[in-house]
Amino acid sequence: MGYLIDGHWKTTDELTESDQNRSQDSFRERISAGSRFPPESGRYHLYIARACPWAHGAVLVRKLLGLEDVISMNIVDPYRGTGGWQFSPDKPGCTSDSLHDSEFLHEVYTAADPTYTGSVTTPVLWDRVEETVVNNESIEIMEMLATAFADHSDEYDLYPAGKRDRIDAVVDELYEPILQGAYTAGFADSQDTYERAVETMFEALDHWEAVLGDQRFLVGDSLTIADLRLFPALVRFDPVYYTHFKCNVRRLVDYPNLWGYTRDIYQHDGVAETVNVDHIKKHYYRSHTDINPTGFVPVGPDIDFTATHERE
Repeated sequence: MGYLIDGHWKTTDELTESDQNRSQDSFRERISAGSRFPPESGRYHLYIARACPWAHGAVLVRKLLGLEDVISMNIVDPYRGTGGWQFSPDKPGCTSDSLHDSEFLHEVYTAADPTYTGSVTTPVLWDRVEETVVNNESIEIMEMLATAFADHSDEYDLYPAGKRDRIDAVVDELYEPILQGAYTAGFADSQDTYERAVETMFEALDHWEAVLGDQRFLVGDSLTIADLRLFPALVRFDPVYYTHFKCNVRRLVDYPNLWGYTRDIYQHDGVAETVNVDHIKKHYYRSHTDINPTGFVPVGPDIDFTATHERE
């Protein structure tokens, strides 16, 4: 793990107290008609890690809306070492940086802003025309792809205007207890912090288990970006969160509705192609040496996302 400080890469061990107190930069522009960043085919490029749940949501929107020929994409190495996310085209499922020929993702950030200070995360949405990063906030990328490029799909309206307030509320409800909660538990610096995070997480999972007993998706009967926000966490739950982050009160497969819901989404056309369990496991178990010092990647569990779900 590391950070960019005024455009210079520093590992966590190299950060000074002054560095750690610096405010972080971010890229928060939007793609919209008539703006500096209009929705144009072939203009934008997505950088992602298959292992990263935040990037996974953006990939799902791109996939379901059929934007593969509209927005190009590069994929970093699942292992994140002292140099941060790295391009390793020789590894299965990884690519080079086709735009900048960078070795590390932090070089893409400094190509956009040579004095950037902050974390280097995925997803990253790049604009070929302005030669800069448009946005690196995952939920905002999901929203803008689902709105600015909505006309590319006749099948999905992932962020319908009439449901946006409810979708936004559900996304907010998911974030702290489940999406971030797994990391709070996994990287807790005290037993009390860990236990509170786990308790809060499973209270939230129990809540959504009950909700999904009465409806197919989180916001009614149609798939939305709220579902695409939760799905990456659920796919990672049994292979990683249950063991690596010690969120082991119950497995995902112990929840009839949540487990069926996960299989339901997985079996939508194209979704399975976005799930790379090998990348997911290698990233967490090999990169987080403070949690897993040996770097050994567990063999199991054997999860059948293709089993019948009967949620139609």
